[in-house]
Amino acid sequence: MRIIGGEFGGRKFYPPAKNWPTRPTTDFSKEGLYNILLNRIDFEKVVMLDLFGGTGNHCYEFISRGCQNATYVDRFHGCISFVKKISAELKIESKINIVKADVLKFIAQSKKSYDYIFAGPPYGMKELDTIPDRVFKNELLASNGLFVLEHNPNHSFEDHPNFEQARNYGSTIFSFFRNTNDLKAK
Repeated sequence: MRIIGGEFGGRKFYPPAKNWPTRPTTDFSKEGLYNILLNRIDFEKVVMLDLFGGTGNHCYEFISRGCQNATYVDRFHGCISFVKKISAELKIESKINIVKADVLKFIAQSKKSYDYIFAGPPYGMKELDTIPDRVFKNELLASNGLFVLEHNPNHSFEDHPNFEQARNYGSTIFSFFRNTNDLKAK
């Protein structure tokens, strides 16, 4: 895996392959996503949240592009250890808040809102379809914030009231959501 752009662009990192509980976003689909985000996000000002953070690759991409406030959430000890190790190697510990927690419990209990949220849950997760509702119900997304959910073609969110668009990269789909309730109130 590699960091695509910014200060650490081109840097490779190697998560342990044996018994690794993640499905990292492919470089191909990640490049597509970040080409979209470059035109929509001020990386230096955004407060971002990476749910089901796995290897931490989305936090590294944001911090590499100037993000000063990233929160990473995952429940697996091996993932947490790996992200702490890479954060130390990149000297970005002050920019990333690493939280060891069950993501659904984190969503329910968090009192903070974020400008950008990325969620890359396991495709077979039975609660995957409920994640957008949970994010909006618990007001995790800041006013005019952007939420991106990675999923496969077995899921569709086009009928969700906050759905904006979907981008397809082979078997990887990114569904984009906006906080439309805030936008309608203005």
